Amino acid sequence: MHEHLMIFGITLVILGYGFYSKLLSKYNISGPMIFTAVGIILSPLMLRDSAVNINAEVVQVVAEIALILILFSDAATLNLQKLKAHWRLPARLLFVAMPITIIITYFTGRAFFPDEAPLYILLLALILAPTDAALGKIVVSDKRIPETIRNTINVESGLNDGIVFPVLLTVIAMIASQNSGSSDGWLGYIAQQISIGAIAGAFVGWIGAKLSQISMKKEWVEHQYLNLIPIALAIFSFYVAEYFHGNGYIAAFFAGLLLGNTNKAIKKNVEEFAESEGEFLIMITFLVFGLVFVPLMLPYLSLEVWIFSLLSLTLLRIIPIIISLGFFKLDLVTRLFIGWFGPRGIASILYILVAVHTLGSIEGHEKIYAVASLTILLSIILHGLSAKPLAIRYAKTHFDTEDKK
Repeated sequence: MHEHLMIFGITLVILGYGFYSKLLSKYNISGPMIFTAVGIILSPLMLRDSAVNINAEVVQVVAEIALILILFSDAATLNLQKLKAHWRLPARLLFVAMPITIIITYFTGRAFFPDEAPLYILLLALILAPTDAALGKIVVSDKRIPETIRNTINVESGLNDGIVFPVLLTVIAMIASQNSGSSDGWLGYIAQQISIGAIAGAFVGWIGAKLSQISMKKEWVEHQYLNLIPIALAIFSFYVAEYFHGNGYIAAFFAGLLLGNTNKAIKKNVEEFAESEGEFLIMITFLVFGLVFVPLMLPYLSLEVWIFSLLSLTLLRIIPIIISLGFFKLDLVTRLFIGWFGPRGIASILYILVAVHTLGSIEGHEKIYAVASLTILLSIILHGLSAKPLAIRYAKTHFDTEDKK
């Protein structure tokens, strides 16, 4: 593809969506829907040009920066004190529902795709495990919906990518070791990646928070640079961990966690970044999804791929939610509401790119990546269209609900 044409197209869609975003939201048309559609329009499906390689350097750089900043900002905006006070519902979703979802997704995948290697089926289950509240943004921002429900969905979305990621890395390492003919050493490698990444990230986040406090207290820093400091710390933590042979993504998460919960002043700047520059980066990632992923998945779509993708968005998500919330005073409508709003989006896209980048190729396992891509595409459309109507309908009957154990 001609690079200038792509840049021109991106510029036009940003301007167009920026001018009419509020108007489009009235018709339940979300940013991810628009940017994914533009990516498809700029792809070889619409323009007679060569396909963009999923492992292309520009795609990997965008994915790498996006994942670093998303993990960092998700962790930084997490209020640990508030989570401590209202931890039961999110904990059930993260540590009961999510493992059940991964397990039943794995066994369902084995039944649907018996020719695929078990580790690749597990990789698929992990790619589809994290949720993305951005695809149903109105659900977590509409104050007519009970705060407990909004916080539960938001916290689940903010934390599950960080929880799943080390497990994803473990599975990728196991696949890589099998491909290289050596099955030894992957466990130690993963332990090193997680431990060094967490320590390096926590150290950078804590030091960054302290230095920021000193600079802000003594008024040494210009206001416009306050938004740049968190970005630089996120990327710095990544490279510090990588230098010491740890995992940079885990470092970014822990750096954000320490920064956001030890410096409340700069936490506001992280939130501002997430709502502006971070949002832009996320939208570009959805454009890359439409540009690269959708054309690659089309030749591998089959009936079982469609059925599995729909099951992943419905029963394989909703049933574990209903089971995990069994002891809470929540009616069936609330359980179904929480279960439905588990969209698959930015984290799943970035996980695919991490897997492809590490393993080097999708050859021989194209159907696995096609399932993941179709699930994300369906989620972008279905959750985008249903978020506002379902949120309004739910709020009419549950606006004063008190959710207690």
